[in-house]
Amino acid sequence: MNSIDTASWIENLTYDELSIGQSARLHRTLHRADIQAFAAVSGDTNPAHLDPEYANDTLFHGVIAHGMWGGSLISALLGTEFPGPGTIYLHQDLDFLRPVRVGDTLTVEVTVAAKHNEHHRVDLACKVTNQTGTLVLQGMARVIAPTQKVRRPRIDAPAIQLIDPQARFNALLTLAKGLSPVRCGVVHPCDAESLSGALDAASHHLIIPVLIGPEDKIRSAAQAAQLSLQGVEIVPVAHSHEAAERAATLAVQGELEILMKGSLHTDELLHAVLAQPGLRTGRRMSHVFRFDVPLYPKPLMVTDAALNISPSLRDKADIIQNAIDLARILGVEQPKVAILAAVETVNPDMPSTLDAAALCKMADRGQIQGGLLDGPLAFDNAISHESARIKHIESRVAGDADILVAPDLEAANMLAKQLDYLAGASGAGLVVGARLPIALTSRADGPRTRVASALLALLAAYQARQDPIRRAQLKLAP
Repeated sequence: MNSIDTASWIENLTYDELSIGQSARLHRTLHRADIQAFAAVSGDTNPAHLDPEYANDTLFHGVIAHGMWGGSLISALLGTEFPGPGTIYLHQDLDFLRPVRVGDTLTVEVTVAAKHNEHHRVDLACKVTNQTGTLVLQGMARVIAPTQKVRRPRIDAPAIQLIDPQARFNALLTLAKGLSPVRCGVVHPCDAESLSGALDAASHHLIIPVLIGPEDKIRSAAQAAQLSLQGVEIVPVAHSHEAAERAATLAVQGELEILMKGSLHTDELLHAVLAQPGLRTGRRMSHVFRFDVPLYPKPLMVTDAALNISPSLRDKADIIQNAIDLARILGVEQPKVAILAAVETVNPDMPSTLDAAALCKMADRGQIQGGLLDGPLAFDNAISHESARIKHIESRVAGDADILVAPDLEAANMLAKQLDYLAGASGAGLVVGARLPIALTSRADGPRTRVASALLALLAAYQARQDPIRRAQLKLAP
């Protein structure tokens, strides 16, 4: 009896070394990641394997592994151990007898049933049992066994980075558990993207949408996208400028707790907000992205990638404070803030490094509160412990940042889009610094991004109720 081991060498058995009745085994426990990886490689996204809600209503009453996942374990045993390298797989028949579930530990056993000297063919009886000894899979394989001995270093399998965007999205939605939806002014939603994003957020019980814009255009967009507006409030106005002004007025009157950008220019909406003294806080408004990045162990925030083109030192202090406040709303008790530059040392010829150093000192003096700041830091040592170690950077922030603060809008915008398009990050964005949050999405954003942005806005809106001025506007009891 042979058994697969984890030695550093892989060695085969030749045709002459095999005998009738000789066998080998391997053991493997099924994890959810195995199912996801098999689905990713094979393209078999049958919901019986990936969707617990659907799978619970099937004959098997829960998620099961792909049948051929068990078959692949037989292939692994044949190709790596018994007979091993040099084996040519000719034929396989399989009977799938029982489902395999997450947590099951399988024993795969193949036994030599017959040898055919012509062409060195070998028939192998295959069976797979679970941890209770129940047979889940059986069949017969035929291979051409190797005739030459092979002994080579064992090769590690390529690493697969599994990403489950839906799982991360669901985890984000739990942050709003127990919160009632609030009235959200959707400003000039005259295209399918902004309109469907608002309605999707409403379907997740995050907002009560109030559509503000030309009613004929809104209804035309809904009809073209086959969206129902039944029961949805519409505030009719003539054009986008009036929509923004009406939304800001309703917000300062306490009729709206969130604003959401539709198909109008960002500056139209923000100009209308700034024109209402009751919506100003004395702090500069800024934009914050929240990303789930596959290769980073926790959510990562990037600021400011949308509003402040070339912020001054004072502006940067507000930008950082806004981001810290949002991170704390999202449950990060003391956010670690990395102030980015091209290098991690102060250089008088690089203004971004001087600003970073000054901002850290401002935090030391209490001018920025609630976070732990360090900078200047280059991007690599801001998010990589190893990079920080190699460069001998002693820092509680380096390698573990929660917030990345870019030196200007161009750098932040490029960083955010690289995370999105090259790193596979899923993001959401919010404008903060006013007395109510503003969900600011792009036409290129998908439905999940728009819903996630609405969720951030909902959390920020509940936090805004702690502001006495905002409480008075909303007519909430002190």
